[in-house]
This record gives sequence, C-alpha cells and structure tokens, in this order.
Amino acid sequence: MKAIVIYKAGDAQQLQLEERPIPALKEGWTLVKVKGFGINRSEIFTRQGHSPSVIFPRILGIECVGVVEATTSPTLQKGQTVVSLMGEMGRAFDGSYAEYTLLPNTQVYPINTSLSWDDLAAVPETYYTAFGSMQNLQIKPTDTVLVRAAASGVGIAFLRLVKAQYPTLRVVGSIRGNNTEKAAVLLGLGYDAIIADNDNVLATDECFDKILELVGPASIKDSFAHIKEYGIICATGLLGGKWYLEDFDPTRDLLHNAYLTTFYSGSVNAEKITQLFAYIDEHDVPVAPEKVFALEEIVAAHQYVESSAGYGKVVVRIN
Repeated sequence: MKAIVIYKAGDAQQLQLEERPIPALKEGWTLVKVKGFGINRSEIFTRQGHSPSVIFPRILGIECVGVVEATTSPTLQKGQTVVSLMGEMGRAFDGSYAEYTLLPNTQVYPINTSLSWDDLAAVPETYYTAFGSMQNLQIKPTDTVLVRAAASGVGIAFLRLVKAQYPTLRVVGSIRGNNTEKAAVLLGLGYDAIIADNDNVLATDECFDKILELVGPASIKDSFAHIKEYGIICATGLLGGKWYLEDFDPTRDLLHNAYLTTFYSGSVNAEKITQLFAYIDEHDVPVAPEKVFALEEIVAAHQYVESSAGYGKVVVRIN
C-alpha cells in the first residue's frame, strides 16, 4: 500500500511517500480501507516535533473515513462505511496517512450517510469538535456569538452548524490584523461581521452572549472582557500556540458572572457521532472541504494548512 511516513521531526518535506505492507489483522482490531482524511493542526505540531510521546518513524493521521476491509468485531461488516478519530491514532500507532489503517474496534464508528467521500472526510475531527463546542455553549436563537480564529477549520464548521439551525443568529468572527481580503471572504461564507484581533486583543468594545475560543490561553483573558453577564465561553482550540493559562484568578478574571467551559475531541463516543450526522442530515449542513489534495500531494497539503492561507477544512482524497 501507499503510505506517508515521517522519520524525524521537521518541515513538510519530512513526509515521505513509501510502499508499505498492508497491516495484518489482529484480535480486537479492524482494517479500514481509507477513502480520505482531514489535515489537522495537531498533526503539523507532531511533525514539527512538539509531541514528545510520538516515536518516529510513524504514519501520522488522527482521523479517517473509509470502508471496513476486514474485522474481528461482531458488530462490523466488510464494506461498511465507517469513520474514526483520535484514540492515539497516528500517535501511539500508525494513523490514516495511508491506503489502509489498522484501528482498535472500539474507535471504528459505522455511519449511514449520502455524503461524498470528499465531504465526509471533512467531518470527523473538525465537525465533531465544532458540534461538541456548540452543544456546550447552549446556543439560543437570541444569542450574539463570537468565534475567535474565524477562518480555522473548526471556526467555519461551527459557523455552518449554527447557521443551519439558526440562520438569523448574529455570528461575529475575529481574524488576526486588518486583513480586508480575508474579512470579505469570511463575510461571504456567512459571518455577520469580522473584527480584528491585534496581538490577542479584540478591536471592539462589543460583548457577546457566547464565545467560541479557538485561539486558546493566548487570548482567553481578553475573551473574559468581552462576555456578557451569564454568558458562556467555550475554550476549545490552542491555535495561539500557548498551552496553559498562567495567573488565572477565576473570581477576578471571570467577570459578569460568566461561565467557562471547554470541549475536548478526544472524548469520543458513538452516541455523539450519531447525533452529529443526524444533525448534519436534519439541518442540511454544508460540509464541503475548502481544498482537496491527493495522497501524493501531502507535502503541499501540510504547507497549505501551515500557511494559514485557507478558509476551512483541507482534506486528502485516496482513490
């Protein structure tokens, strides 16, 4: 099979296309023929050497969509459409950057969907994260919502999920600097307004009922200053490159009797996966990726995501 292997940390050129044996089936595992996968920031961090628990060489990839090729599970069948995400995939064991991947039965989720492979590949990690965050924010039709890192894959997914159910809901996005071209694109995608985020400080006095915080600890204290009374902040992302929040005093920093929550996509369960796809189907949520690459173009795919030039999810198609 074709596979993308990384032998040492570094730039995208470290991702090497190789021929590898198809993994042998073993008890408790399922062999999945991969049809596509999304590119995630965490995979870029791992490639750069920021995941000390990951031992190279490794086939990266924390999510995939495909069909069951062979399985030891009594509840799965050959040819069944499945998705998988997280669970140390692409970290403790080889992941989805290959034509086949061997996965624990417990993290292979069968689904019924009419989505194309490209569209389906955009869903698992990104839309699962956005969906869980949306649920934790307890969105109401009268809310005004802010998305920090509006152009990110999760930001666009969240916008689509929310607007599909509440088309008149005011959703504001923030982007780094005064990039009028990017702002225009995001307004075209459905945001009601775009505000500048200058060194993690919003260029506005507006406050919001709900805030999806995707930049993370680098900007969250500024988010505290922009939440309305009894509002909710969901800290989901770490796009600011800072992992921890120092000098946090809840009684002083969480003004206006606000609530702080989070969502971690590593907490995957079949019920929430089912809820996500039911929601997408019920509300006709558009999930098309922003850009599609071939497996042989993995270096270009990583470089594109790393450049922050895009708007939404980037996926790799395996024919």
